[in-house]
Amino acid sequence: MPQLARMRELLQIVPDHLAKLSKDGVEGKASPSAWSAKEELGHLLDSAANNHQRIVRAQLEENPAMPGYEQNRWVVVNRYQKRDWPELIDTWQALNRQLLAAAESVAATDWTRTLSIAGAQPVTLEFVFDDYIEHMVHHLRHIGIEVDPSASNAA
Repeated sequence: MPQLARMRELLQIVPDHLAKLSKDGVEGKASPSAWSAKEELGHLLDSAANNHQRIVRAQLEENPAMPGYEQNRWVVVNRYQKRDWPELIDTWQALNRQLLAAAESVAATDWTRTLSIAGAQPVTLEFVFDDYIEHMVHHLRHIGIEVDPSASNAA
């Protein structure tokens, strides 16, 4: 089963943890080419937007071919380093609520529907959603937010 419960839990706990990070902590960079926490959270906004499209279109189309995206360029275009941290947190929460709503509308039998991304081999809708959750958790940990690795995977 897809990790819907884990997503619900993340939506409840992560914003408060993000809000506690210091300004220096979210704006600092380990190197000029590294992302700050602001940029990394911004990357998660871009990922949520792209994965929301994938989840919706996989429910509406047979085997949709979805584009990839140039994550570094998206971060630059969206100017996350110059954005307000509370705004980024609110946007993260809103985008992920939208993505969760789309995922909760997937019929149990439709999680096996497939799509391709950036010309790669087809993957299931369940894989896309679960991979998105793991990707998000990886970046949240990198930002400094510990999430429970034993979170429920139940629907």
